[in-house]
Amino acid sequence: MAGEYRAVFDAEVVFVNGGGLRTEGFRLDVPGPEVDDATLGTLLVRHLGLLMVGEVRITNKTVVEEPHKGGRGVAVPAGDGGRRLVELSHVITDGMTTLPGWPAPRITDWLTREASRANYAPGVEFHVARIDMIANTGTYLDTPAHRWADGADLAGTPLDRLADLPGIVVRVPAGTRAVDGLMLAPYDVAGRAVLLHTGWDAHFGTDRYAGPDAPHLTGDGAEWLVAAGAALVGIDSINIDDMTAAAAGERPAHSTLLAAGIPIVEHLTGLAALPPEGFRFTAAPPMMAGMGTFPVRAFAVVDG
Repeated sequence: MAGEYRAVFDAEVVFVNGGGLRTEGFRLDVPGPEVDDATLGTLLVRHLGLLMVGEVRITNKTVVEEPHKGGRGVAVPAGDGGRRLVELSHVITDGMTTLPGWPAPRITDWLTREASRANYAPGVEFHVARIDMIANTGTYLDTPAHRWADGADLAGTPLDRLADLPGIVVRVPAGTRAVDGLMLAPYDVAGRAVLLHTGWDAHFGTDRYAGPDAPHLTGDGAEWLVAAGAALVGIDSINIDDMTAAAAGERPAHSTLLAAGIPIVEHLTGLAALPPEGFRFTAAPPMMAGMGTFPVRAFAVVDG
């Protein structure tokens, strides 16, 4: 069929957890005759369903005009057992630290049970608590208004971007700091909540949690997720962006995702309990106007 192209090339794939893979004369459908090596590497990783890829080196590339043959899907085994709920939020407690140097929440009584008794019939009492906190406390959601002055706030972000989303978990190898487009390439993220499982939540509440080794999403990775049609992105680390001094205050992941209307959930926990896919994800905050971030009760519903 005229107008369809295939690349013929050699490739060397290097995995972040050791080892590699070589191909010779590999043939792969490509979108056009001018495909570059980076795009071809991403297509190869996705076609083969490779995980934990650190680098793809392309050599001896030619592009020929011939009909597309179609790609091979990668099946994911279904989980077993019945329907279950998985908690993915940190508990908010009085005085806890979410972001070092930022104010901690203060939980106090507004109406004690003892004081309430004067207002009700004998034996009837109530308790009403008060919490003073910043919006970035515990596990929380970032909406476009968090980064962009004209972006949608909590009240303006539709529920279909926050609740009952089909989810997918990206397992990030231990010791990996930067999650980039190549690492994401094997995953079908269109219309899904993409949850980056780094395991960094194990350090929540400690000095190491905000340390220089904290995993993050790169600007390239954020651009890939936008182009691939992700509905929401979450991470179990201190920030979806690199917070080291070397990053010099740049926030490419926030900027790119929120400009595209893709909400972000930070400080997730418990992602190890989820299957790779086959679950629904919810992280819905109160419907509040004029705020761009707020804590959520993030959870997943897993069907057997």
